[in-house]
Amino acid sequence: MTPADTAAGRYFDAIAAALAGLDIFLRDERSKLQAHGLIAQIVSEYIVRLENSFACWRNRLGFTESFRISRAESGFPVFQNVLELENDRRTADKRLAGIPQPGELRAEMVDFILRHKEFPRTLQRMMAERLYLEEASTGLVFAPFVLPKTVRVSVNPKTGRPFYLVHWGAFDGAANLPLVYMAMVEDSSPDLTAMLVTRDGKLNDKIPIPLPVEGLLNPALARRFDDFAERNSAYSLSPATIAGNLDKDFENLHPKQLRRVVLGPFYSAGITEHNSTVAAVLDRVRRPQNAWLLTWTIQEVFSRTEKPARRGLWSSEPAREEFHIETDDLQAARQGVSAYEKHALIPHEAYQALYAAGEAQKIFSGYKVHVLSGSGVISDV
Repeated sequence: MTPADTAAGRYFDAIAAALAGLDIFLRDERSKLQAHGLIAQIVSEYIVRLENSFACWRNRLGFTESFRISRAESGFPVFQNVLELENDRRTADKRLAGIPQPGELRAEMVDFILRHKEFPRTLQRMMAERLYLEEASTGLVFAPFVLPKTVRVSVNPKTGRPFYLVHWGAFDGAANLPLVYMAMVEDSSPDLTAMLVTRDGKLNDKIPIPLPVEGLLNPALARRFDDFAERNSAYSLSPATIAGNLDKDFENLHPKQLRRVVLGPFYSAGITEHNSTVAAVLDRVRRPQNAWLLTWTIQEVFSRTEKPARRGLWSSEPAREEFHIETDDLQAARQGVSAYEKHALIPHEAYQALYAAGEAQKIFSGYKVHVLSGSGVISDV
């Protein structure tokens, strides 16, 4: 365990508090995200993955010093840490076989202390490595790419097509930011439509669908969709570009909506350097565990209309989506989205410090602000 009075300890305490606070916000029935049905539930799954990843990294510091964060940009760990954690997750069982069980290690540590009258640092590192590998071996960490999963299936009564809500995750290696994607996709594959949709345009309840389903529900397209999602999840790609690529790459898949949740940047007193004004105020917060600020952005692009397929004697074109970009909003146009929301979560003590310094209005301009107070979150402050 990393001591709380070190810079690393303060960082891990702050990010743990921020992720726990975000989880409280997502689960709050008064949260606007709860009104969107599955969005809060989906994002919560990735928060759990992040929490597990940070628990692993904290244990990893007990036996190695190789841990870096993006101090001047995202405030999250650099991509190399994510790659190393994923590699360790895959090799964890093999490595654990070569490390004694926790009970044996504890007994050896006690015996060492009694015989040598000093702390058994080598055994401590072995224990930390074991805890790290046990945590990593669960698989529920935020990997460089988290495979898609189908969590909802229904039928569009207007088109008679089945549609899916699919989500996946990616940790962007250039921006060092965790990203969560959600896509609402109609499927016009003849065989699947015939199987899933009844004559009266309803979902066929005689076909069991044990949700959630790993991957895209359509097995004929699932592997291709996995590959597509992995290639098209970079933060540098706009949501409109990703949705357009999906529309072009799959003749029978029709993306009606794509959401991206960008988690971060994260600000922590004495650690991050990407906003001098925020840093100066957070440094004055009395309790270090309250000296942080977490932001996130929800981006959305939706199809305005579908251009019908054209079948001709000499050429043909599949159906194509026309996506709406809100050109009246300069930021929306730059982001390539129909709409977006910027959110900020901050402890009550830190918010009071920003407010007292006269910086709150400037820093939170354009943000929906959520203040963590005790075990609850106050929104729209």
